Amino acid sequence: MSEVNRRDFLKTTAAGAAALSLTAKSYSRVIGANDTIGVGFIGVGGRCQEHLGIINKFKKDSKGAEPVAVCDVWDGFEGDFDAGNGKKSHYLQGLYPSAKKVGLDVDDKKHVVKDFRKLLDLKEVDVVCCATPDHWHAKISIEAAKAGKDVYCEKPMTRTIEEALAVVKAIKDNNRVMTVGVQSMADPTWKLANDLIKKGDIGHVAQAQTSYYRNYIGGQWRYYRLVKEMNPKTVDWPMFLGNGFDVDNVKLGPAEKDMPFDRAIFGQWRCYWPFGGGMFTDLFVHQTTHMIAAMGVRFPARVVGGGGVFLEYDGRDVPDVATIVADYNEGCQLIVTATMINDYPIQEVIRGRLATLKFDYKETGKTADGKPIREFGFEYLPQSMKSGPGIPKRLENLEGKFTPGGLKGNDTEALWTHFLECVRSRNRETLCPPELGAAAFSTVNMGVQSYRQGKALYWDNMRQKVTDADATWATKLEERSKKHDKPSQITGWQGGESGSVVEPPDYQKLGGAWVDGKDPAGA
Repeated sequence: MSEVNRRDFLKTTAAGAAALSLTAKSYSRVIGANDTIGVGFIGVGGRCQEHLGIINKFKKDSKGAEPVAVCDVWDGFEGDFDAGNGKKSHYLQGLYPSAKKVGLDVDDKKHVVKDFRKLLDLKEVDVVCCATPDHWHAKISIEAAKAGKDVYCEKPMTRTIEEALAVVKAIKDNNRVMTVGVQSMADPTWKLANDLIKKGDIGHVAQAQTSYYRNYIGGQWRYYRLVKEMNPKTVDWPMFLGNGFDVDNVKLGPAEKDMPFDRAIFGQWRCYWPFGGGMFTDLFVHQTTHMIAAMGVRFPARVVGGGGVFLEYDGRDVPDVATIVADYNEGCQLIVTATMINDYPIQEVIRGRLATLKFDYKETGKTADGKPIREFGFEYLPQSMKSGPGIPKRLENLEGKFTPGGLKGNDTEALWTHFLECVRSRNRETLCPPELGAAAFSTVNMGVQSYRQGKALYWDNMRQKVTDADATWATKLEERSKKHDKPSQITGWQGGESGSVVEPPDYQKLGGAWVDGKDPAGA
């Protein structure tokens, strides 16, 4: 970026987080089929650049949406840098470069702002895209709903479970449409799998597993570039921290006196607990959301989180190895695991008593010029219940019927397309509604709490809160095992008090307690 342009970007630097009263009144424009939906973007960092590009594309292609406002706490920077191997990469983030990207005048102080409340005041904003750091998601989503805006909020939906529940309530109370930006939910694969499960084709769902593995020598999230243009003159640091704001009387972030400006914290905030949840909330929430959607479960009953900072000693708070084990009252378990220091994954599967669903890409044909066509979907792998002890089966030796999901093109664009259709029709059942977002986030956040507190946790569904675990989970299941002595149907997604699926061999009749020295089997 030239020095002249840089000065233009810097000349409108905000003077801090002035206390402004929220003047946006609940406003909801009735959007007709031919009306253009105005989208305002709050938090125009790296991830939001794709959102800006998609809405720009929709405007160009006359698809009924256009960017009308941007908000960020940082003036921003645009320029090229050396990406290694003689290659150049382009860097564009922050307020003024993003305004320029979508055709807004950088001197337009009404539509190019550092305070999100000014953006919510704009009647031309119909939809708010929230792509801020996690600790701001709840506040912005709630205030947007109160202001009559529909919401596209990046994942994770919030930073705490209490915030997630508050967002669900605000969206419902204000009759707003919301989607959480878990882009994999745009893939029909997960609904197709859930349809199969609901039909009973894999029997009782017992266990699922998924993972997210990476390996970067610079440290996870340290690939977010720091530039000298990030400084207290260009960043509204108090606004970034959010200590002057709250959700249900809980401050969003730390005070400036407790956390002075630091480029690493600003640009790589996912490494620090006050602003996010590391792998648990940045990566696990992707996998957890689509897996619980496919399984047909929501809030877990019991969660344990493990892991640690085992190798990435670079000043971070969050672990580089992590695993969550979530048990559900429906009678199944979800395992989510990852490391940032090795990128070899485990298979993503859902295991039922009758079959396993294995999610993966598979070659389904060839193009006209002979190139392979690879589609994402799932394989149906039937189970044999007659096997006994032996060597575990190898994944590469198993083959089954493959069902392609059918997603064509960019998943984020597909998520936006469906969301905007829902905005027009006032259909609150988006591909990733806040209720699903809250359930998935609560699962991974319980993993964070379990890891940090060193204990297992329960979810109290009646009171909608987390409690400490005790022995009741194991003991109630042990008692259930002793009560059930008759086999029940093995097909269908039964869950809960479904009964036993064991067909005991004849010799099992020889079991049983001897009372007064008498053989219960009469042998």
